[in-house]
Amino acid sequence: QINFVACQLFALLAAFWFRIYLGPSHASSAVRHAFATLFGIYFAVFCFGWYSIHLFVLVMMNYGIMNMASIPNIHRYSFVVAMGYLTLCHISRIYIFHYGILTTDFSGPLMIITQKITTLACQLHDGIGRQAEELTAEQNRLAVKRRPSLLEYLSYLLNFMSIIAGPCSNYKDYIAFIEGRHVHMKLLEVNWKQKGYDRLPDPSPTGAVMYKLCITLVSLILFLTLTKNFPMAYIIDNEFLDKTPFLSRLGYLYVVTQAAKPKYYFAWTLADAVNNAAGYGFSGVDERGTFRWDLLSNLNIWNIETATSFKMYIENWNIQTAAWLKRVCYDRAPWYPTALTFILSALWHGIYPGYYFTFLTGILITLAARAIRNNCRHYFLSSVPLKIAYDVVTWVVTQLAVCYTVAPFVMLAVEPTIKFYK
Repeated sequence: QINFVACQLFALLAAFWFRIYLGPSHASSAVRHAFATLFGIYFAVFCFGWYSIHLFVLVMMNYGIMNMASIPNIHRYSFVVAMGYLTLCHISRIYIFHYGILTTDFSGPLMIITQKITTLACQLHDGIGRQAEELTAEQNRLAVKRRPSLLEYLSYLLNFMSIIAGPCSNYKDYIAFIEGRHVHMKLLEVNWKQKGYDRLPDPSPTGAVMYKLCITLVSLILFLTLTKNFPMAYIIDNEFLDKTPFLSRLGYLYVVTQAAKPKYYFAWTLADAVNNAAGYGFSGVDERGTFRWDLLSNLNIWNIETATSFKMYIENWNIQTAAWLKRVCYDRAPWYPTALTFILSALWHGIYPGYYFTFLTGILITLAARAIRNNCRHYFLSSVPLKIAYDVVTWVVTQLAVCYTVAPFVMLAVEPTIKFYK
């Protein structure tokens, strides 16, 4: 964990330096690719030692597939190999770590690389192997029209901004960032002359980075206090179960679930800040004219904590992973897309039973919440008091449903999960 935090803080400093001294106006794309790749490899070796060899093996195996496989099958072969290798590594972790804390072992970067490999393979298949009229608008926009060079491929998968904690990004967005077109493309979507500008502005990520670093600091403080004082294991303590009233148990379940979140808020927001510091992550201008740096953001804390539906909750939690699941599974599944997407999410996370309890339960919760919303919500939109009452009730139900669903994800094993359900 110390190595993880040290690497991310050093990556933050390197990202500022990268943007200032190796920006597109100061260095060629090849130099920027090479620097990002070499530093990423160094961080992986420093943080994970010999285990980092798994990252490089998977990357090179799929580079071979990308160059030798036929375009109609490239996404299938890449998916099977990447997910198969990741699953084998997850199985090996059972014997290495048992049910220990797993937040900083080599599987984290391997999971991100698996996302990137399958994302690129699907977008390459879309760009070369399918007709434009077969694609959705998003697939058309993200389609990759040529196989990347080795340097581009390694840079995309192993760059120092995302190798430790992600997030996954689209290949075309990353290449546009390296080549200096990333911000310019987003700015061209706005008519600046109407706003009184003679030329395109030059957005700085410094404000966004400082704001996100404040969130990471608060998250770290909460992790060191709340998470340690409210362990998830207490909800299956025999004395707690025997002597605590049911509503109190529900209330405590909400508290311990909240206490489990700050480590994710910390890791994902810091990773986002690292990318922004390098100049990556600009997503355009909002309706108030504010520059947005949330292209790679992995969460929206306000929307998570105020979610009034299960759909709203999961759309704002681990956003880039949800986008990956949609692009490689939900949009391409021939049948039962919701079920297959949740099953893929469980498999991607690992083979601990708790993951499958969580994601299989998530299928039922999603379908139930969708049915309730479609059949009941319109009855409560006729007046403001009714709408407020509906929002309050659905907020409570959503938050408790999430707590019930994710508890096995934290506990991992079968025995405590069954005890919790009982």
